[in-house]
Amino acid sequence: MKQVSIKTAGEIEIMRESGRLLASVFVMLDQHIKPGITTMEIDRLVESYIVNELKARPASKGQYGYPYSLNASVNHVVCHGMPSESYKLKSSDIVNIDITLEKGGFIADSSKMYVMPSASTQARRLVKTTYEAMWLGIQEVKPEATLGDIGFAIQQHAREAGYSVVREYCGHGIGQQMHEAPDVLHYGRRNNGMILQPGMTFTIEPMINQGVSRIKTLSDDWTVVTRDRKLSAQWEHTILVTENGYEVLTLREEERC
Repeated sequence: MKQVSIKTAGEIEIMRESGRLLASVFVMLDQHIKPGITTMEIDRLVESYIVNELKARPASKGQYGYPYSLNASVNHVVCHGMPSESYKLKSSDIVNIDITLEKGGFIADSSKMYVMPSASTQARRLVKTTYEAMWLGIQEVKPEATLGDIGFAIQQHAREAGYSVVREYCGHGIGQQMHEAPDVLHYGRRNNGMILQPGMTFTIEPMINQGVSRIKTLSDDWTVVTRDRKLSAQWEHTILVTENGYEVLTLREEERC
């Protein structure tokens, strides 16, 4: 089992900056993501902004051989959707934009759902429930809590709404590497699993399906879709365990109380 990296005060400051910059990427995107834009246009906007405006690096590009700066997962795509020159967002779509950014040697990771203006009531409910589930998981984070507490809170909320949680993909430790220990499952039992310590940094990123949890990977070896073709939604933040609770390093201005 890989050892969990406990970040120093100096490393945490760098991660705060990476997270702040990544949050600003979504602020930029809020002005551009609308029906008619292609997912490849979104990718180009993000890469240009990260490199030229933020003087940072899109950490997904080149990771495991992935050729783009983000994942764009539309409707029944669960995760790892590849940008396309040909696919234009429709007015009824929901799309998850998942971006990683490295600055000063440390990586932040976040994703946001964008709901197009004519999306169905059912799609909006799924997106809202998934966002709530992520935050219920985040609110479990504090020293001496367990990873199982996070997963339990997420799974319970999804199940109560009649949805299923994808089990094949999970949150992860993050820092100098995009994927570090521990794995952060979005299902589990209270008081079970690794005990959280101050200085741990990891993502919470539940993928919740409208139908069954079963998924499959398409022939491009990246795109993961629901087997029943029903909708899927995901949200993600990078989290720091503090002395008293948690800090969301990728928090966007719209989410500040």
